[in-house]
Amino acid sequence: MGRPRTNDDTVKERLVVCATEMLATRPRESVTVRALAAAAGASTTAVYSLFGGKDGLIAEVRGRAVAGLFHDLSAVPAGDDPLADLYALAVAYRRWAGEHSHLYTVLFGGVQSFDPSGAVGAADPVRPLLDAIDRALAASVLAGDVTSIALSVWVTLHGLVTLELAGALDAAMAEATFRTTVHATLRGWATPAVFRGLREADPVR
Repeated sequence: MGRPRTNDDTVKERLVVCATEMLATRPRESVTVRALAAAAGASTTAVYSLFGGKDGLIAEVRGRAVAGLFHDLSAVPAGDDPLADLYALAVAYRRWAGEHSHLYTVLFGGVQSFDPSGAVGAADPVRPLLDAIDRALAASVLAGDVTSIALSVWVTLHGLVTLELAGALDAAMAEATFRTTVHATLRGWATPAVFRGLREADPVR
């Protein structure tokens, strides 16, 4: 009989799950190959044979986070109202973060740094947002630079989501704050004619 496989897909998945939690919740210096292997009930050899080392395991976790967020944002359909599309993307972003809080923390915090000024690829989670902003600019609904608008929207979303995940806002407050703040951010980039219409229709004005 051949030797039983000990570094199989089951072990790989356990390592990814444990790494995700550790990267999201522990200090950088504590996330070692030995600690990762112990948490997953695996050997340190498994980390090297399955991922090439700690950096490869971290890359796998971040890759899953990027792919998951991109998948959910890309699934938001484009409609006739660019502002409604942008709000729908914001909702999808918040929902994904709530359902995958550890992956969200690894992607935008935790022990790994995030550079929002990096190059944007075809499967980058920000791509659906940039595409929606492009449509809004083409329709003269928003005015400004695409990157500046995208960063403004992301900073708003990240701040809201981070506070919500930390438990700083209860459910009702989080929902109300999200709705009003996202709409206010979009209004801030609206063209004058669109801005006036939005303000007149704003029920909390």
